[in-house]
Amino acid sequence: MSTATQSIEQLAINTIRTLSMDAVQAANSGHPGTPMALAPIAYEVWANHMRYDPAAPQWPNRDRYVLSCGHASMLLYSMIHLSGIRHIDHAGKVVDEPSLPLDQLKQFRQFGSRTPGHPEVKHTAGVETTTGPLGQGCANSVGMAMAQKWLASKYNQPGFDLFDYNIYVQCSDGDLMEGVCCEAASLAGHLKLDNLCWIYDDNNITIEGDTSLAFSEDVATRFEGLGWTVRRVDDANDLKALASAIEGFKKTTDGPTMIIVKSVIGYGAPTKAGTHGAHGAPLGDEEIAATKKVYGWPEDEKFLVPDGVKEHFDATMGQRGSDAHEKWETLFAQYAEKHGELATELKQIWSGELPEGWDKDLPVFEADAKGLATRKSSGEALNALAKNIPWMLGGSADLAPSTLTLIKGEEDFEAGNRGGRNLHFGIREHAMAAAGNGMALAGLKAYVATFFVFSDYLRPSMRLSSIMHLPLVYVFTHDSIGVGEDGPTHQPVEQLAAARAIPHLIVLRPGDANECVQSWKTAIEQTEHPVALVLTRQNLPTLCRDKYASAEGVAKGAYVLADAKGGKPDVILLASGSELSLAVEAYEKLTADSVAVRVVSMPSMELFEAQDESYRESVLPAAVTKRVAIEAGIRQGWDRYLGISGKFIGMDDFGASAPYQAVYEDRGITTDALVDAVKVALA
Repeated sequence: MSTATQSIEQLAINTIRTLSMDAVQAANSGHPGTPMALAPIAYEVWANHMRYDPAAPQWPNRDRYVLSCGHASMLLYSMIHLSGIRHIDHAGKVVDEPSLPLDQLKQFRQFGSRTPGHPEVKHTAGVETTTGPLGQGCANSVGMAMAQKWLASKYNQPGFDLFDYNIYVQCSDGDLMEGVCCEAASLAGHLKLDNLCWIYDDNNITIEGDTSLAFSEDVATRFEGLGWTVRRVDDANDLKALASAIEGFKKTTDGPTMIIVKSVIGYGAPTKAGTHGAHGAPLGDEEIAATKKVYGWPEDEKFLVPDGVKEHFDATMGQRGSDAHEKWETLFAQYAEKHGELATELKQIWSGELPEGWDKDLPVFEADAKGLATRKSSGEALNALAKNIPWMLGGSADLAPSTLTLIKGEEDFEAGNRGGRNLHFGIREHAMAAAGNGMALAGLKAYVATFFVFSDYLRPSMRLSSIMHLPLVYVFTHDSIGVGEDGPTHQPVEQLAAARAIPHLIVLRPGDANECVQSWKTAIEQTEHPVALVLTRQNLPTLCRDKYASAEGVAKGAYVLADAKGGKPDVILLASGSELSLAVEAYEKLTADSVAVRVVSMPSMELFEAQDESYRESVLPAAVTKRVAIEAGIRQGWDRYLGISGKFIGMDDFGASAPYQAVYEDRGITTDALVDAVKVALA
């Protein structure tokens, strides 16, 4: 059989396969086997079912396709090329050029190309989320499905179904083995997300060999137990069976769907199917030639796209998507005339703008020696913002009463109520963060919350928030040994340094109620960076802002809170969070002893580093080398501000179970210790 005698469907499928083989071989790196096996599935979804306009890859009501097994990226890149998806420039505008022309496929995995080793959202039009770490795409898709349900509940009106899109996910054995995937599947089943379809490539192969080495569960039984409808396709090459299963998904209304598809990795390759070479390494020129012969393909041709294949995708997915998009645009224009306020909100969601007056109700706290915990002032700030940002929503991993993250007066998001703004993720920190990424990708102002020590459970998703430049807000309470009686398992020590180590993540640890409000304001203003708000369980004094500097300095990451006479300090005290009040107490004692002291509040190292050199010098003049920092965490990260001779008062071990005051005293994190350190530095 030659290319001339193949049906257009088979020709398209084999084009996907050969493009994947050729690109991996040209890069001498990558995974050809999975794209070869999954080509029929991708073809069936894209050509015959997915509602997507290639000319408008940002159309809000498009169906989403997520390649959770991101190592098979050439599968997705081949589909983007063949379907003619348009490019999105750096300004976020769709331009009249292909997202992935053939030259980009030839540059697979090369520096500066739009075809990196694993798919990256905002880098390649047609990629909906950054995948690669297995399980993440699956978990992101749950947030995407939640976002669709919420948008439909909030903005669909009688006669105006603006949001009814589906999410298709291609996943692998590796995805299903990851814990985050099971967490997310459990949540999706509980919420009965019937707009979500995972297509599981059941090929019994992982990097080490056959899945029987470590994986023998009955996946169908597991997912049925999680509340999913399970459908089976015995052969990935059976397009009719695939079509039937997908149509079955579209008709399912009581929960998400899992389609289990049996495939053979490296399908068509002459060598034994399932070899490591077909999975994680190029096939080699000889193997590729032999495989192309099996496909009826010209053996010496590279990156061949036969006549008629692109036209076939234009006539199927392209025409279907264009028609649907055109009808939707007409519908939205009518919607805007009848529901102008709602239409304005949607435009703001899509543009990333905030509504007018979004910050007008933010509280201002009076000076109070007793004060309150920053988790409490955070709750008040959150509610003031949610009042004026209708698309702000979020929740916690079963800790709303402790993190104070419920939006007052709003309902819960549930299977029977899609419009609630209070989300309940259960004790699933990792899936919560990954789902939060999915909601942020839809433009929603989402936040997620848990105790700071459990940031370790969700760190991979937080890292991906940063890679994707998503403005997801992480609310982390119980920030230090101030947790007290719960002891070292619940008392963060190294987590501050660990969070600060993630590029692009803005960590904000406010020192009193007004700094907390300003931290929330700063977080909501972000459009390209996730934010970690690190908050206390214990009360902190609310500082007098008539005496000390305005908390608006939080926006610059660090600011001079209190200064020596004439602005000429001999020593600088630096602090964040709950230790800021200790620094202020030390300042008062030292000033009374005629010591020239400056107190610098540093809630965010990242924001401070983003300021210009002159501002940084004005806060931390290089000439003042005597510096002492205090923070209930490890020293890592502070040396850039302390220098060789600087002193640090903090943690070098874990905490203890006791009232928090006793733990602070035992670990030497006190005002007296700070005063003594200053005197030693000046001696």
